[in-house]
Amino acid sequence: MTKRAKKRNPKTILKLPDLEHSETAVLNSLPSVSSRHSYDHAIRDFIDWYYSEPRLASTELS
Repeated sequence: MTKRAKKRNPKTILKLPDLEHSETAVLNSLPSVSSRHSYDHAIRDFIDWYYSEPRLASTELS
């Protein structure tokens, strides 16, 4: 592996901009309005759950 091709480590804590970017990418890839609505609901439930976890209690949410 060359110096320029360093492997990036995945983030251990996702912040709101990361999640919003992922949500937008997924929703824009769905052709069906019904699918977009269902996925939007599921993604928002996931984000609510993710931020309710204690590991984020001492971390700044941004």
